[in-house]
Amino acid sequence: MEELAMLRQLVGQLQELLELYGSRPPHPLQPLHPLPLSQLHSQQHNRWCFLNVDDGSTDDYYSLIMAAGKSGSLKMLEPYKPPPAKKSRKERTRGKSSRTANTVEVMEQQIWKDFPEDLFEAVIARLPIATFFRFRSVCQKWNYLLNSQSFSQYCAQVPQGNPWFYTITHENVNSGAMYDPSLKKWHHPSISSLPNKIIILPVASAGGLVCFLDIGHRNFYVCNPLSQSFKELPARSVKVWSRVAVGMTLNGNSTIEGYKILWVGCDGEFEVYDSVKNSWTRPGNMPSSIKLPLSLNFRSQAVSSDGTLHFMRSDPEGIVSYDMATGVWKQDIIPAPLHLTDHTLAECGGRIMLVGLLTKNAATCVCIWELQKMTLLWKEVDRMPNIWCLEFYGKHVRMTCLGNKGLLMLSLRSKQMNRLVTYNVSSREWLKVPGCVVPRGRKRQWIACGTAFHPCLTAVA
Repeated sequence: MEELAMLRQLVGQLQELLELYGSRPPHPLQPLHPLPLSQLHSQQHNRWCFLNVDDGSTDDYYSLIMAAGKSGSLKMLEPYKPPPAKKSRKERTRGKSSRTANTVEVMEQQIWKDFPEDLFEAVIARLPIATFFRFRSVCQKWNYLLNSQSFSQYCAQVPQGNPWFYTITHENVNSGAMYDPSLKKWHHPSISSLPNKIIILPVASAGGLVCFLDIGHRNFYVCNPLSQSFKELPARSVKVWSRVAVGMTLNGNSTIEGYKILWVGCDGEFEVYDSVKNSWTRPGNMPSSIKLPLSLNFRSQAVSSDGTLHFMRSDPEGIVSYDMATGVWKQDIIPAPLHLTDHTLAECGGRIMLVGLLTKNAATCVCIWELQKMTLLWKEVDRMPNIWCLEFYGKHVRMTCLGNKGLLMLSLRSKQMNRLVTYNVSSREWLKVPGCVVPRGRKRQWIACGTAFHPCLTAVA
C-alpha cells in the first residue's frame, strides 16, 4: 500500500507539471487557466505518453517509472522550447566562412619545396585547357612545359574529352573562333603565322593539329591553335587548281610519331604528305573499279577511322575509302536516304554515321543515320526533337556540319534564323550553342565552315 501511495503521488506531480508546461505559454494579456487533464491530453498526444494507473499491475507501473527515473527519460518534462528560428543563407554562409577561416592550415614551405616536379606535370596535364593557360603565368618553368618531353608523355596519357571546334565566321574569314563545348564558351585565337591577305579555311584535323587550305586550293598549312605551333607545307608536285577533298591521320598515338595528309581531286589525282619526310608523294593510281570523275561531296569532310579515310561521293552515291597504311582505294555503292539534302559523314567509335536535312513538303528535320556494315545500308538512329524542328517549318534551311568526331556542331540558317546546335552521337544529346560574337562585334556571326579537333597542348606541327 505504501508503494501504491508513492506511485499515485508521483503521478499527481506529473499531472501538475503537465498542466504548467505541457501546453504553449498563454498570451501575455490573457489570464492563465490550467486546462483539464482530458483536454490537455487531446492537445498534447503527439508530444507526451500518459500512464493509465487504473489498468494493469501496480508493480509494473512502479518498476516502469523507477526505471525511467534512473535512465533519465523523465527529462522529457522540461519546459517547452520553440524550435530554433531558421537562419538566412547569408548568416549560414557567414558562419561557415568563419569556421573555415579558423581551420585553414598554412602550407609549410619545408614540405612543399621538395614536392616531386613530375607530379606537378601529371596534375597540370589533367587541368582543363583554359585553366592551363592561366597557370603558365605562375613561373617560367611552368611556362616552358609545352616544350617538355615528359609533359608531352603525361598529356598523351590523359583520356581525350570532347573535341573543340575551329570555325570561320562569315564576316571574319581571316580570324577563327574556337568553341569549347565543356565550358560552352567561345575563344578567339590570333594565329599570327597564317597569311592575312588570303582566305584560309580549316579542312581537316588530327592529334590536336588543324590543317588549313587557302581558298585557291594551292597551299596547305598545319597549326596548333592552342600553342601557335605552325608549319607551311611544301608545294605540291601535282598542280591541281580544281577543288580537292582533304583528310588527315596520325602515324601513331600522337604527333610525336608524325602525321599524314591526303588530298584527292575529282579527276582521280591524289597525293599524300608525310610530316616525317616533309614531302608529298603519289603512292599509286586509283583502281579502274572506281568510276571517274569523282563527284565528291565537298560539303562533307573526310572521316578517319582506324587509319582509313572515307570520302562521300555521288553519281553513283556511296563512299570512297583510302587506307593510309597500305595505300589501297575502295569504293562502296550506298544509296542515300530519300528527300535528303546537305548531308555529311561523321564517325563515332569506328561507326560511320550520316547527318543530313530530311525535307518533305514544308517540314524539315535533322536526322542521323548509321551505316550497317553487313547490308551497306543507312539505318536511321535519331533525329532532332520535333519541337526544335517546328522552327524550320516552311523555311528554306541550309545546314553545315562542322565536326565528325563523335560530337557534331550543326550550323542551321535561313533568311529568318541562325542556329547552332551540338549533337553527341554516343549519348544522343542535342544542345543549343550560344551565338558566336566577335570581340567588339555588335551581332552574332553565322558559321561559314569549320572542323572539329581534340585540343592538345603539346602537339607540334
